[in-house]
Amino acid sequence: MARKLTSITKKLQEFIEAQKIFFVATATKDSKINLSPKGMDSFRILDENRVLWLNVTGSGNETAAHLLENNRITIMFCAFEGNPMILRLYGTAKAYHPRDKEYQEFIDIFPSHVGARQIIDIQVEMVQTSCGMAVPYYEYKEERNQLIGWANDKGEEGIKAYWEEKNKVSLDGKETGIF
Repeated sequence: MARKLTSITKKLQEFIEAQKIFFVATATKDSKINLSPKGMDSFRILDENRVLWLNVTGSGNETAAHLLENNRITIMFCAFEGNPMILRLYGTAKAYHPRDKEYQEFIDIFPSHVGARQIIDIQVEMVQTSCGMAVPYYEYKEERNQLIGWANDKGEEGIKAYWEEKNKVSLDGKETGIF
């Protein structure tokens, strides 16, 4: 059933790359736990212990706020088709913003998005797989393009205004470091 590993194997990398959705969880000592579904073409494996996730503009910016205070992060993938499996990546992370040299170094490995706001750099410390036999089957239909269209309609200046209004602080009033 459950297995703990110290790194992402080639087989697990193939599993991750085939998934259309993943989940991100972070929290500080005294914040609400943030657990968010993510999609799009926004996840890259650099090596067996390092992954990157392109975080695009959303209604909140909890992950960035949490990582400034507590850099723990968990990424979870589930098989919704084929063989059952749940895969979790446990590690520590840092958010890079467009002003950071690391962001500029990595942004070209992702599709271009007007709403891109951070690249989350995750050092994977433990990989856990479990059976996932209770996870239901779901059929992938297609990507939703509303967020991309919304960001394109706003443009870069509109996105920055949105960050100012909605992405500067977390639900718990913690700074996100977006500016």
